[in-house]
Amino acid sequence: MRISTSLVWGACGQRFLSAVGLFLLVASPLAAAPNSIESSIEQTERCDVLVVGGGLAGVATAYESLQAGRTVCLTEMTDWLGGQLTSQGTTALDEAKMQRQLQFYAAGYKQLRQRVLDHYGRQNPGDCWVSAVCFLPVDAHNILVDMLQEAAREGDGTLKWFPSTVVKEIDIQGAMIESAIALQHSPAPGTPPLNTEPLSVFYEDIYRYEDSERLSKKVIRFQPTGNTGPAKWYVVEATETGEVIALSGVPYRLGLDPKTYLNPSSPTLTGDPYCTQGFTYTFAMERTDESRVQPRPDYYDIYAPYFSFERERDNINYIDFVFTYRRLLAPGERPERRIFGVSDIKPGDISMQNWTWGNDYRPGTSVDNLIYSHDQLEATGQLEPGGWLGGLRVDTLRRGEENAFSYYHWLIGGLTDSQLGYGIKDVDLRYQFLTGFDTPMNTAHGLSKHPYIREGRRIVGRPAYGHPDGFMINEIDISRVDYNDEYYQTQLPDGMYLSLRRALAGLETTAAIETDQAAEDIPRRTRSTIFPDALGIAQYAIDFHPCMQLSPAELPGNTEREGIRRAHGQSYPGQIPLRAMIPQKIDNLLVAGKSIATSTIAAAAYRVHSFEWSAGIAAGATIDYALENQLLPYSLVDDLPRLEPDLLELQQRIEARGNPTAFPDTSIFNLDWEEWRVW
Repeated sequence: MRISTSLVWGACGQRFLSAVGLFLLVASPLAAAPNSIESSIEQTERCDVLVVGGGLAGVATAYESLQAGRTVCLTEMTDWLGGQLTSQGTTALDEAKMQRQLQFYAAGYKQLRQRVLDHYGRQNPGDCWVSAVCFLPVDAHNILVDMLQEAAREGDGTLKWFPSTVVKEIDIQGAMIESAIALQHSPAPGTPPLNTEPLSVFYEDIYRYEDSERLSKKVIRFQPTGNTGPAKWYVVEATETGEVIALSGVPYRLGLDPKTYLNPSSPTLTGDPYCTQGFTYTFAMERTDESRVQPRPDYYDIYAPYFSFERERDNINYIDFVFTYRRLLAPGERPERRIFGVSDIKPGDISMQNWTWGNDYRPGTSVDNLIYSHDQLEATGQLEPGGWLGGLRVDTLRRGEENAFSYYHWLIGGLTDSQLGYGIKDVDLRYQFLTGFDTPMNTAHGLSKHPYIREGRRIVGRPAYGHPDGFMINEIDISRVDYNDEYYQTQLPDGMYLSLRRALAGLETTAAIETDQAAEDIPRRTRSTIFPDALGIAQYAIDFHPCMQLSPAELPGNTEREGIRRAHGQSYPGQIPLRAMIPQKIDNLLVAGKSIATSTIAAAAYRVHSFEWSAGIAAGATIDYALENQLLPYSLVDDLPRLEPDLLELQQRIEARGNPTAFPDTSIFNLDWEEWRVW
């Protein structure tokens, strides 16, 4: 095993250090960069794989690459590995029911779940009711650290880990990323530790070359190790909002897609890049023996009109209902059962909050959207050489933080409810908001280190057979929506409903076209689309946290954008095709995580923990195969639907390592997937 001691745990064996996020910017070639930048480079690192983003997809990519003996440079905005599982606080695993019962996951993800059981002695130490696995973020981070160490040791790979690091500029020559310049930040002398202030306070600072009063910067260059073949190394996009794809000039989409027969539930004919799913600053709260003084945020009245328990529920204490929903720790024996089959609340119980009409923040207009569109990036100068500042609206980050602090105060003491009215619950002050470096979020302020991001920029894959405008996983590839519904029959534009029904006919498609069947007479397949280039699996509900209609999101009386929830609900077990991971224009860039080629509706299902791991394994295995055989990933799929022998060999390798590429009994003839419902 080879691990870079200066960048990973240090010569004294310390575990992970600082915090930051990593983003790539298309710039003029580094050879032409200003001398001041070139002369400021303090460190050069070489690797076979540069993984941009240390969430679950990035960790899984590194895991697979290390087991294959590769040298991996892994960067992450925060000082924790795991993304949504750790630094974003969502250690309540989102999983489909049958997939969980059969433990039908990628091998590394199953190992992660097993290590939670080994660590706590039970699978659900939080005794939450939203998931079968709820536990503390710090333990997830430590488990992932151990797994990467073991992968490096077993595969004789080298891990170079760069916490608190962002990529500021990249050198693209032709169709290849040749190198990247990164910034690693640390506290300036005499200043508090990282994670003292919320992210919005220092977000843009971490992307600036100059030292500030708060942060010191180190400039690092990443380069390939010197492999032979068409690509000397690979870069993997695994960030939370798709920074690499936005800034490398590859085609992508953001927000709502236009309504087509492939995405018939979209509420707009033109698309909307400003309406993405809500983001969430999670936090932890603890049940106490006695009531506590609860400081009221100065800005509380601004956000209070938004909060709600969403719908009436008979004979349930609302605070107990929400507290046990994502309870992360319930120590001691719990023989009694009451709320949704889980135990009563006791002092010392710890819960994480992630609630749609609570600490979700859901902007959706051009004046408050979180993730800047391409036009907004151009207008703010972030696409100019050296101009990249992270691609997010900092004021919206700040509002999301204030909203989360306010939600806690409302939860334990507020009497208003935006959806249900007034006076629907009692005040209960027997709670405390957990702050400090020894608490679940590991921050002095108590919020998660990074917000939970449900949706970011998504690539448009390369043109392919049946996808002349670029490959995309669409709504009808996975959705169980009843397209016989009157809405689809009467409200879709002319000809769109017939195209929809033909596209859903499965084995009957040819007959439906040749006999000119009426739309309502065409049978519908009852399975997902089967992709010949599938390298992984994914199933979760098409689950929306829609943007709000007006700005600001917390405006009294504001409503969700109408029509977005039309596709919300059950999905069929799906797959992760290689074509969804290959961007246009750049040959040594692969996409893992939430930025693969999906429509916004499909993305609502392709965003959970097990999917991210499966996508990361697919990326790592593809890179190893491409380097070994001196070929480029797109050549594995460019002749589809004709047979691709190299693709078949890659799929067999992935399967042999315990990583499924299809769900059990997947075939064009099996239309019985009723048991494979998400809930």
